[in-house]
Amino acid sequence: MINSLLSETGAKSVYWNRRYEPWATKRDKELKTALQSKGIEARSFNTGLIREPWTVTTQKGEPYKVFTPFWKALRALGEPDEAKPAPSRIPAPADFPQSEELNSWGLLPTAPDWAGGLRGAWTPGEDAAHSRLNDFTDGSVFDYQDKRNLPGISGTSQLSPHLHFGEIGPRQVWYAVVASALARTGSPMPRGVETYLSEIAWREFCYHLLFHFPDLPTKPLRTEFSGFDWQNNADDLSAWQRGSTGYPIVDAGMRELWATGWMHNRVRMIVASFLIKDLLIDWRIGEEWFWDTLVDADLASNSASWQWVAGCGADAAPYFRVFNPTIQGTKFDPDGRYVRKWVPELAKLPDRLIHAPWTAKPIELADAGVELGRDYPMPIVDHSMARNRALERYKQLKAHQDGR
Repeated sequence: MINSLLSETGAKSVYWNRRYEPWATKRDKELKTALQSKGIEARSFNTGLIREPWTVTTQKGEPYKVFTPFWKALRALGEPDEAKPAPSRIPAPADFPQSEELNSWGLLPTAPDWAGGLRGAWTPGEDAAHSRLNDFTDGSVFDYQDKRNLPGISGTSQLSPHLHFGEIGPRQVWYAVVASALARTGSPMPRGVETYLSEIAWREFCYHLLFHFPDLPTKPLRTEFSGFDWQNNADDLSAWQRGSTGYPIVDAGMRELWATGWMHNRVRMIVASFLIKDLLIDWRIGEEWFWDTLVDADLASNSASWQWVAGCGADAAPYFRVFNPTIQGTKFDPDGRYVRKWVPELAKLPDRLIHAPWTAKPIELADAGVELGRDYPMPIVDHSMARNRALERYKQLKAHQDGR
């Protein structure tokens, strides 16, 4: 295909933006070698990251495996290069090559329209990306520290799909956020801004890991976890995927994901912990589900984040950290706004019961029009029991590794 384009256009140079997935780096190397062997100038550029993955190393020249030192090292390299402005014009060939009409590919769904929720939630494209960035830098970024964990409000930038598809770059985001902070507060890094930029750096860290450890999507970074005894119950997995676990914050997140292709980051951690530790289902199964359903499913971020929750990855959450979905819901969705939106069958329950409907008295359920087991499921697992079971499995794994 590229040879045909070169022949039809008479082009002497090929430029492209780098990708960092294992298959993409292999392809790029082969492409560059093949083009250069034909006398074609071949150049690739970094537009998707703040720094190239190989430029941030420890003093020994090794990759980082813990985020905080990585973030400090990234900051120590100074401000990232500013994105260059778009060219005023791009020279066109005298004769355009033969092509096809995009509509002829039949990419859009017909019936059933599985993309309806995505279409309602997202507007693809560079203009939409910059519109979201402008809205965020105008206000939400300054409250980011306080509101980023509250799924019931719009407290995050929601730029991740646009970053994933290259509709905006992290350096553009960095400079827009810093410029807004300077204009409003006189400081380039007030608390909310610094916290937000550290989240951009977490994405960077994930790519750093994927580049240096290309098996990240399929193999635990901490190899001792390879022998973990997963349960992988198909019925439990199905209930989790459908948002029918009986735990409202988990179900709200999974339903939001299915409807819109996106899920609030705090809720991602909650549902991932529930799948891995309450249900003892392999993190790679959850990773695959997110890959298939998220509009922002970066291979790097998806893989590294699932490993983080499972406790088997870089800078991983301790194995003994098991999120309690009821406490998490009460803490981060205290008025039940998020649950009421995505689990409307519970909407009439009072705030004190909405994250634990099984604790409601029969008259309270009746007043809310809820019959557990009919309108909404009972919990598919007892969290206290599941927590103890998970911790025991992790302890067994550790004992086995210690040779006891």
